[in-house]
Amino acid sequence: MAQLTHRSANLLKPISAAVFATRGLTTASTTPITVETSLPFTGHKIDPPSRSVETTPQELLSFYRDMALMRRMEIAADSLYKAKLIRGFCHLYDGQEAVAVGMEAAITKKDCIITAYRDHCIYLGRGGTLLETFSELMGRKDGCSKGKGGSMHFYKKDSGFYGGHGIVGAQIPLGCGLAFAQKYNKEEHVTFAMYGDGAANQGQLFEALNMAALWDLPAILVCENNHYGMGTAEWRAAKSPAYYKRGDYVPGLKVDGMDAFAVKQACKFAKEHALKNGPIILEMDTYRYHGHSMSDPGSTYRTRDEITGVRQERDPIERIRKLILAHDLATEKELKDTEKEVRKEVDEAIAKAKESPLADPSELFTNVYVKGFGVESFGADRKEVRAVLP
Repeated sequence: MAQLTHRSANLLKPISAAVFATRGLTTASTTPITVETSLPFTGHKIDPPSRSVETTPQELLSFYRDMALMRRMEIAADSLYKAKLIRGFCHLYDGQEAVAVGMEAAITKKDCIITAYRDHCIYLGRGGTLLETFSELMGRKDGCSKGKGGSMHFYKKDSGFYGGHGIVGAQIPLGCGLAFAQKYNKEEHVTFAMYGDGAANQGQLFEALNMAALWDLPAILVCENNHYGMGTAEWRAAKSPAYYKRGDYVPGLKVDGMDAFAVKQACKFAKEHALKNGPIILEMDTYRYHGHSMSDPGSTYRTRDEITGVRQERDPIERIRKLILAHDLATEKELKDTEKEVRKEVDEAIAKAKESPLADPSELFTNVYVKGFGVESFGADRKEVRAVLP
């Protein structure tokens, strides 16, 4: 979380400097605060971790800002899609921000993350920028995948983020492969392979998990259970929707995925376990506010009252806001000012992304084959192609 924390720390200065000054703290305050997770963890073949989580004023404020930034980014992406500036598939993460932020707080950039197509906020958490995010969403050159990947294919290898993936469940074997490489190279790092409840019934998950268990790989399988696989409720698709128990012989932990500190504690616990004992499954009980994708209104298979109820009772940003106010780290006005700053930052990033040129047609032929083979474009106008065979 180094890059995100660094960026957030800079952006937090207008609020945190004033806040901490009036409360006799410093902007880099590491004064420990102990909070308790909203719900207890439930373990499968493992003793769950403590509900008491240690944090600091700075971490609480950075959690608030980071999640507010992610929320605003996704809401803006919704508007850009409706304006036809984003085309193709687009899956939004609003409601699930605590998973991305809590996970980053427990690990390092040497640890790997690989996920499915709901990947924008995971990318931001790994240190990606808003400009790269919006540029990629709009197919521009400044995007993290040069405008060629779009919403489902964000990527940041230098920070251990091996992408969004469009094929349901296909990222899980790849994640176990990353964990294999970490063990083979004797690294003390782990891989988080993320998937949704809709992908939890995929056969390749169980094949990869079996191999990971046989070889004691440092693989952490994270099921983001938002309770609907596209438009299908979990109970209609899974005879046993207790996904943390699905590993059978592999330990599992059920986590309140709307509580950033529960996620942080679970990921820290899982990392320590995986390095010593091999794979573990984390089921994050979370919820998406938008539909599955932009073609899904999200209200035909669930009621608006259900969505409103989750917003009122479990919203991850609201939970952090209450903690900040309870510990007298900021006032309501100061938190509102943070939200205004976030909105301005997102708007500025969108304006810059719109100025970025669209990907050149010649990019169709790059990053397809190993360099030196396949089809390449050439010539003064890059409109001619030639094939080079091995």
